[in-house]
Amino acid sequence: RKVPGGKSAGRVQSPAVRLLVEREREIQSYEGSTEFKLTGDFTTSTGDDLKAESPTRYDSEDDARSFLESLIGASFTIGDVATHPASRNPGAPFTTSTLQQDAASRLGFSVKATMTSAQRLYQAGKITYMRTDSVNLAPEALAAMSSYIQKEYGPDYHQYRTFKTKSASAQEAHEAIRPTDPSLEVASSDEYEQKLYNLIRTRTLASQMASAKLERTTAKIAISTSKEVFEAKGEVILFPGFLKVYGASKKDVAILPPLSSGDKLDLVEATAKQIFSRPPARYSEGSLVKKLEELGIGRPSTYATIISTIQDRGYAEKGEGEGEPRDVIVLTLKSGALQRSVEQEKTGSDRGKLVPTPSGGVVADFLGKHFEQIVDYDFTAKVEKEFD
Repeated sequence: RKVPGGKSAGRVQSPAVRLLVEREREIQSYEGSTEFKLTGDFTTSTGDDLKAESPTRYDSEDDARSFLESLIGASFTIGDVATHPASRNPGAPFTTSTLQQDAASRLGFSVKATMTSAQRLYQAGKITYMRTDSVNLAPEALAAMSSYIQKEYGPDYHQYRTFKTKSASAQEAHEAIRPTDPSLEVASSDEYEQKLYNLIRTRTLASQMASAKLERTTAKIAISTSKEVFEAKGEVILFPGFLKVYGASKKDVAILPPLSSGDKLDLVEATAKQIFSRPPARYSEGSLVKKLEELGIGRPSTYATIISTIQDRGYAEKGEGEGEPRDVIVLTLKSGALQRSVEQEKTGSDRGKLVPTPSGGVVADFLGKHFEQIVDYDFTAKVEKEFD
């Protein structure tokens, strides 16, 4: 009665709308700043390309320009080359909320589409129950995966792991979401269902595989005319481990050419590009699920419904905007000559993000003023605790 356009409120949907509205206001009131980031393209004595970046950021165009000018006629040498081993561990098998988040970020699925496809896979007997907050796997599943991984990839790739849930409100009534048969690769003729099944299957297999072993290298490049340095960073995968099935993308790994201290380098081009600080990001469906889970609001089975509800009620909508163009200053030093150009880039794209509508803002403000308890983030978490 009181709110034009107010259609519903609730102890989960209202805090969700409030999160969106507060984030939108943070973005509106954000005051950005700019600085210049410097990169250099070099060639080694053996003719390999080497990309490096200056760890120093410059506040003004004049500072960036004078640094670039100091590089004219300078000589460049490799200083320290530091190499250290690193490893990367797989994540836990999927719970409802982590499946929704990963399907959103990797496959671009809405939360509703994820749950619809998962429901069908479950009804077809291909995966275990898809509404769960547990990361445990059944002993028979662990045994089946152990023998599949050892047969398919070799014993080095298998590592038995158990995971503990981080969520305080987890009820753990069902095990984690996993394929019923880890060796089954094709589970559906439907493209969406198959993509989701691949994600679930590879994530579950990865959780029982060995860590990836990497080698990270940082090479410092000394400049004869300046105290500043450039840094080239790269990593090499020594043993892929779980990355063989889940999460390895070629973009992740920059491999450096062979470098040793004292090597001379030639500068091909150095660039100073203006970069802008970013306001907080709008929530996507996946990141909103993550935030609600962190705050202890709602249950795995309710996230999809809640996110659909706030869109159906017109409190939030999926953004379509590609963003506004803005000018970016670029200074380029090439063959001893310095040039200034202005490029354009898009900023503030909200495509695929949840943007609160004016009526969402009005409802959130009204509830915040008169029904503080309902939109209080702790209230719902407390109620959930008492339910448990």
